[in-house]
Amino acid sequence: MAIPASIPEETRQAVARRRRATQIMIVFAALFVIGPFLFWRGTWFGRPLTEEEIGKYLTDSEKPRHIQHALVQIGERIGRNDAAVKRWYPQVLRLAVSPVPEIRVLVAWVLGADIHSEEFHEALRSLLEDPAMMVRRNAALSLVRFGDASGKLELRNMLLPLTVRSPAKGTLRYRLETGNTVDQGILLARIETAAGETEIRSPLPGALESKLLAEGTLVAEGEAILVLSPGAEHAWEALRALYLVGQEEDIADVERFARGAANDMSEKVQQQALLTVQEIRRRTSTDSQR
Repeated sequence: MAIPASIPEETRQAVARRRRATQIMIVFAALFVIGPFLFWRGTWFGRPLTEEEIGKYLTDSEKPRHIQHALVQIGERIGRNDAAVKRWYPQVLRLAVSPVPEIRVLVAWVLGADIHSEEFHEALRSLLEDPAMMVRRNAALSLVRFGDASGKLELRNMLLPLTVRSPAKGTLRYRLETGNTVDQGILLARIETAAGETEIRSPLPGALESKLLAEGTLVAEGEAILVLSPGAEHAWEALRALYLVGQEEDIADVERFARGAANDMSEKVQQQALLTVQEIRRRTSTDSQR
């Protein structure tokens, strides 16, 4: 709306300045709403994808999150018994050897969604040998859905403390204190070397159970430096899987959680451990009577 000519020039300029300020505020307000939405739209894996988008995303090697988004959508469609999603199975299988570990982790989950696919079953067995721990763990959990206990060793490892070793020779500098909870990827320590610093990040969620060496120790490559206790969610998933495939030799590891001996474990984890011990004993007793 134009400013009437009858208004004095000084007033006209003041009104124009206020209008510009208001317009700027409106733009910023819109950005605060639209900006997060655009970020959410680009990163949230729940946004439904068209068939065309799935095809593009699965081959977008420059944007791994696009591949992950498509894999999540495929896994959900398998769960809804959408037969049309099988057209993407060959590409899912090819991604099982992706050079990106985060993609292989998600593939191991998707492969467990269709327990009638023998190709998926065989691919999961191969992923048990993956160099990435999280891939092996997802593969072991997915194999249980096939009634396959071949990943049982990996399931038991999910209940055990993990020893972290130094990737290089140098001076040890811790970044966390004993008892601190950790997420996957969090910085645990640094190794000061002649060439600079080497970071040591957590390979999985859990807690810093103990430091094996003193701050400032000169460590060798491969030397054990700290121990991580298992995260509650990983322990719970392993206990649920062992409920189905666990045997008598697994009871000792499970009972640690049933007794509440493991640190920072919820009542949910303890209850699942009790149920798992009971089911293993029932199954073992039934098998021995046959």
